[in-house]
Amino acid sequence: MAENLLEVNNLTTSFKIGGTYFAAVDDVSLTIEPNEVLALVGESGSGKSATAFSIMGLHTKARIEGEVNFLGKDLTKFGPNQFNKIRGGEIAMIFQDPMTALNPLMRIKAQIVETLTIHGKKSKNENEKYAVELLERVGIARAEQVAEAYPHELSGGMRQRVVIAIAIANRPKLLIADEPTTALDVTIQAQILDLIRELQEDLGSGVLLITHDLGVVAEMADRVAVMYAGEIVEVAPVREIFKNPKHPYTRSLLTSIPSEEQLGGKLHVIQGVVPALHKLDRTICRFSPRIPWIDESEHEENPELREVEEGHWVRCTCYKNFYLKETNAEDLAELENQELERDAVGGNEDEQ
Repeated sequence: MAENLLEVNNLTTSFKIGGTYFAAVDDVSLTIEPNEVLALVGESGSGKSATAFSIMGLHTKARIEGEVNFLGKDLTKFGPNQFNKIRGGEIAMIFQDPMTALNPLMRIKAQIVETLTIHGKKSKNENEKYAVELLERVGIARAEQVAEAYPHELSGGMRQRVVIAIAIANRPKLLIADEPTTALDVTIQAQILDLIRELQEDLGSGVLLITHDLGVVAEMADRVAVMYAGEIVEVAPVREIFKNPKHPYTRSLLTSIPSEEQLGGKLHVIQGVVPALHKLDRTICRFSPRIPWIDESEHEENPELREVEEGHWVRCTCYKNFYLKETNAEDLAELENQELERDAVGGNEDEQ
């Protein structure tokens, strides 16, 4: 087994709300090896981006606890100057919105040259030439012309390619991609994913891929960490996640994927929403309020992450429940839909 490139141990990131700190990232541990793509998945508000920003040292007003070990160095101990030396160099990030990630007042070439100058020792002419080569490498036609353009003059797909060019400019060992294809159409999305995978394999980088799109996960990831309400609730190889999901939340995410068999039928919807930080009950299984069709006796208070099979970890005991263990995705969706219908009927009776 290769030595871990990144080891996150018991990471907790808390934000102050009304004078009290609440953890958006709560005791998170994960690892990434060189050449590995780890997908971090979950609904909006689960803490995925907060985890990435904590690793990158971008939360200036948060309280950070735990360890973020990158190549044996704990990044949580780094000051601003130390972070600036590795951020954009050995660790790089592809942000979700390329329009806000790029400086609207600088030409594309100048933005690429800037990161090359900060982390390299080549001359300005060498960096400018390399900037054009990077644009060509990420599949931009007429690279010399695009290099002189401003961000607003480019399409969304081209801007995202520019952001990727900046991210890989200094051949990072760790690449964090935060929803890199959210604002793109399906065709451009596929091209960007292929590009990230190709560059990752070429550079030998480890990748933390943050997404809520399980189709992207199936295509890109080697392992998957499922996150809910600030906690990692399941970790397993990607095939195992799709073939044998354990946690009720993971199963609910998978049953929410539309399939050809569902044409003309009801789409599966996960009940409820991810709870707000200041309203979260941290003494129970955090997903349990959204699965009332499982008996309360099946839930464990504040469950820990346990290895239930080799390489397969889950923060839950109710996966042993008959309904979860024996039923298929369609049956699981039907159980939840029945509960929704019962709730609707009960609500109508209360109104009457």
